[in-house]
Amino acid sequence: MEVRVQNVRKEFDRFPALHDVSLDIKSGELIALLGPSGSGKTTLLRLIAGLERPTAGKIFFGQEDASEKSVQERNIGFVFQHYALFRHMTILENVSFGLEVRPRATRPSKAEIRRRALELLDLVQLSGLEKRYPSQLSGGQRQRVALARALAIEPGVLLLDEPFGALDAQVRRELRKWLREIHDRTGHTTVFVTHDQEEALELADRLCVMSQGKIEQVGTPDTVYDQPQSPFVFGFIGESSALPVNIERGDIWLGDRPIGISSPEASGAARLFFRPHDIELVEGDAALSGVVASSRRVGGTRRVELDIGGAARRVEIDLPFDHPAGERSQISFRPKRWKLFPPTDQPPLS
Repeated sequence: MEVRVQNVRKEFDRFPALHDVSLDIKSGELIALLGPSGSGKTTLLRLIAGLERPTAGKIFFGQEDASEKSVQERNIGFVFQHYALFRHMTILENVSFGLEVRPRATRPSKAEIRRRALELLDLVQLSGLEKRYPSQLSGGQRQRVALARALAIEPGVLLLDEPFGALDAQVRRELRKWLREIHDRTGHTTVFVTHDQEEALELADRLCVMSQGKIEQVGTPDTVYDQPQSPFVFGFIGESSALPVNIERGDIWLGDRPIGISSPEASGAARLFFRPHDIELVEGDAALSGVVASSRRVGGTRRVELDIGGAARRVEIDLPFDHPAGERSQISFRPKRWKLFPPTDQPPLS
């Protein structure tokens, strides 16, 4: 099922939560709505679900305008962060619920409902637990039940709102892999809301990065990470540092010295963005140079904070874990991959 969000605006008490948002979601893809709190991602998900109505604009399911349709008419499967399971029902009864309450004309037989629910419990690796109650399961197991319940109604679109937000880090990692496998097996069009960049990069076919009620960028995880189109996306997706620089006759300068990289852009002020791992250590004057202010271990590397001219000019770079640099030592480096943006949030310079 394709979903098309067309020029949607949503206001709450005249406050705009979404500004003229348009997004095409392909049939069978898993797309992540990613952004900080207040970016509008959950509002967009609720509009797709039919839990909210747009102030302006339309939402299409396939070729059909679904903007005024109810949740039931849209045939949506919804998985919430806090499971929303019925505590007084067994696991089997929870999974069966959506089918049990269908109108008589479209309701399967009791035998068929039971068969389908047991089949889904097997799919989510909970076979043998159908007689238990939610309180007898772990958080990860409860979230699997919630997904099975959402899948039971054979939804046209599956929506997940921060589904792993209440779980610890290890369980989240395990369920991310499991959800990707489930999606690949079932092929549902899936929209996934998260503020966790790592989660989105690992799970999604495409990312829709949002900020302040607008879409900043849509693309594959590799495209969004490697080719961010705005300072916000560069700073939000992965680790990064930024420095105020000037372009003079094709060379990039920090203060009164060139830093050894060039740009074909016109002369003027800019901001230089780069990631901690995209640097090379160098010797010589044409480089960025700073004093080690602090360091910490990040996996198999050492993340070093360098002071290259006061607290406003501190950057982070990654060094091999056994690098001899100590506090107050001097390090010179040059970004290998970088991007220039204007001093204000305008389109990128390169």
